[in-house]
Amino acid sequence: MRVATEIVCVDCGGRCHLLSHQPEGGFEPGDVVAYRCADCLDRWDLVVEEGDEQHPRM
Repeated sequence: MRVATEIVCVDCGGRCHLLSHQPEGGFEPGDVVAYRCADCLDRWDLVVEEGDEQHPRM
């Protein structure tokens, strides 16, 4: 499954970009993906859940 390449930072509202590399077979539920905010530099480690591809909450 694919995940969002960009999410909104919960702390500052900036744009967080995906740090994790997409595995050849895609991400699986339970995988951890990392994002870094371009504005405040916070890092977010999120767990991929079933259905994130259709309705990303990240």
